[in-house]
Amino acid sequence: MNKADAIREAFASVAGLRVQAAAQPALGQAIVDVKALQAERFAGTYADELNGGRFEAASRFFLTELYSAQDYTRRDAQFTRIAGAINKLFPEKVSSLALALAQLHALTEDLDSAMGQTWRKAGKPETVAQRARQYVQVWRRTGRESDRRHQLTTVLGIGEELARLTRLRGLRTMLRMMRGPASAAGLADLQHFMETGFDTFADLGKQPGGTEAFLRQIEARETALLNMLFGADLVTCETTLAQTLGKP
Repeated sequence: MNKADAIREAFASVAGLRVQAAAQPALGQAIVDVKALQAERFAGTYADELNGGRFEAASRFFLTELYSAQDYTRRDAQFTRIAGAINKLFPEKVSSLALALAQLHALTEDLDSAMGQTWRKAGKPETVAQRARQYVQVWRRTGRESDRRHQLTTVLGIGEELARLTRLRGLRTMLRMMRGPASAAGLADLQHFMETGFDTFADLGKQPGGTEAFLRQIEARETALLNMLFGADLVTCETTLAQTLGKP
């Protein structure tokens, strides 16, 4: 399967899951709740960075573009629309990044949907402690540890690829020149992602060892979370997660 077809297939999978959620309001709301809690968890895990840390901009990019609870429907549609032209419009490394993002998005949506199926049956938690307890329980019932670890590996790979793209001469100028045509063609969300990702990792690259340090921080913290959620006792998981959710 070529990259264009693989991108279309990934976003078709996402669209199918959205149709399923829209047809079942309780499921749709449960998925929204799961996504919101996961974004809140990320913000708590990286509170030190998001509140003026060395990697504030990079952490905010990951939170906004990869871990957010926001609706990416428009960006997805834009990726799908230009899938067949990606190889013509961008260097090969950019088209590979687009494919990785599409496949990550499809996997994430599938995992969130699976979590939502169980979450809606568990009721509506009210307190931080109840939300943390329910999340841990739903996480373990959903399982799929290999998919979770692949998800993290893909996120890190996207970060590494963005860092490599900043070293391609002329790419930033190309992106800037595409801003007007992209907006006119209804591709503004896709353009924003590309420019923001490029600028974020270009700035990281200006710090000695900045890119590597940031990605290893993501790897260490997210791996620790996975190991805890899949391996630690329930009380430890619930207490730790509740503390994370309680951070400003």
